[in-house]
Amino acid sequence: MDTTITEIAPDIYRMSTYIDDANLIMNQFLVDGEEPLLFHTGQRFLFPSASEAVARLIPLDRLRWITFGHVEADECGAMNSWLGVAPHAEVAHGAMGCFVQVNDLADRMPRPLDDGDVLETGTRRVRHIDTPHVPHGWDAGLMFEETTSTLFCGDLFTAFGHHPALTEEELLGPALDGEDNGRATCLTPALEPTIRALADLEPSTLAPMHAPAFTGDCVQALHDLASAYEQRFEAERERYAGRH
Repeated sequence: MDTTITEIAPDIYRMSTYIDDANLIMNQFLVDGEEPLLFHTGQRFLFPSASEAVARLIPLDRLRWITFGHVEADECGAMNSWLGVAPHAEVAHGAMGCFVQVNDLADRMPRPLDDGDVLETGTRRVRHIDTPHVPHGWDAGLMFEETTSTLFCGDLFTAFGHHPALTEEELLGPALDGEDNGRATCLTPALEPTIRALADLEPSTLAPMHAPAFTGDCVQALHDLASAYEQRFEAERERYAGRH
């Protein structure tokens, strides 16, 4: 299993592993600094490869923060494995997710994050953003590194297949194909405005979990995704109304 490393913004590294059986890439992100932060842990079976990759960048016992967007195996399955090799690390996750799941799952008590809370790695500031049900459960959240304008956008823009590490090519088509395949996103009235609020952050880099890092027009990409989901939500509402 080969995990590749790409610096996608200053001090921000993407560790990516292609999983052939799933036809999907799994990405973890390291924000380096005095208190390094990991976003996504990967599944437990990915830990040997992913941790070896991180160890090429920093000693594992320097890791300070372990974070993820929502409770799911590929997001936090290896959480306790990382805690085991990083004795000073804390898991940091949204307060709702900590209350309903992570307090019980983590080997050390996590730090609950409220919307807007910031973790500082040194020169980098990583802000937690609550995004309930975008794209999955009520504990969902994303993170935004303020100094490089990097949005860690989790399962948004998920695309099946093997992709380059960085791209300026459009993300929408592959993402909608992935949605047709996986049906992973909750179509709710909050979906479109939540994604447009992410566009208001004016990110310069998007860092999805299952797609290439994107350095093109990130604001437009998010608005395009919001519009596409708005159309799908309206179509589903009309279809449901037609049945009743």
